[in-house]
Amino acid sequence: MNLHNIIDQFEKVDPEVYDRLDGRRAALKKFSSFAGKVALAAVPMAMGSMFKKAYGQSVTSILDVLNYALTLEYLEAEYYTMGAAAAGLVPAGDAAGAIATIRDHEVAHVNFLKTAIQGAGGTPVAKPNFDFTAKGAFADVFSNYDTFLAVAQAFEDTGVRAYKGQAAKLISNNDVLTAALNIHSVEARHAAHIRSMRRARGADVKPWITNNDLGGLPPATAPIYAGEENVTQAGVAITSINGLDISTSDASEAFDEPLTEQQVLAIVTPFLA
Repeated sequence: MNLHNIIDQFEKVDPEVYDRLDGRRAALKKFSSFAGKVALAAVPMAMGSMFKKAYGQSVTSILDVLNYALTLEYLEAEYYTMGAAAAGLVPAGDAAGAIATIRDHEVAHVNFLKTAIQGAGGTPVAKPNFDFTAKGAFADVFSNYDTFLAVAQAFEDTGVRAYKGQAAKLISNNDVLTAALNIHSVEARHAAHIRSMRRARGADVKPWITNNDLGGLPPATAPIYAGEENVTQAGVAITSINGLDISTSDASEAFDEPLTEQQVLAIVTPFLA
């Protein structure tokens, strides 16, 4: 990590940044002290506490997004932890290995987000209490493996769209944006793998989302897939791009659509105790 380059980049974006931070020399000194006190992976987040002075409102907004993401990661980490621990639920072998790996990823996401929030001077939200039966809609979620995978698909597909929906709010901080997009890509791989696991058990589902198809999930999950039938990106109609004849299914599969925070909360609320 070249601290001089980081400072140069900030100065290009905001020539007054060092007036806000008591000068270039003071900023460099603070950056250097971070590198000596915290693990390298935490340095970008530790910087947040320093920039809170210069950009208090934007840092507050970023902290809100990180806490929002943390709540989603709490849900997924708890879900896979309980699923992996449920006796006789997940078949031994590759299936058990996959669920354990996804669990470990989600736990790592929780720990990372908590560290990032604290490093930026914020307070991580407390883990909510969850009802993974969704008030009885999935009563056998931890006794029926197919139900467990179906709910996992719902969570993963929601997570992918949720992270995309918050990207614009993080654009003022490249380090945080990069970290969020890294998690987003992992959630996408989880979603594809869970869908493949369901397909191997006979579910009529692809590894990706087609239009607003529910992927074999019950009608109550429709809000998770609403809007995915979009075939226009940045004002360009994908179905007729460059004179090509592209099906609406293919066009919709090529892009994931963002979900707003309000849409995600509506999806997740039934799973809160």
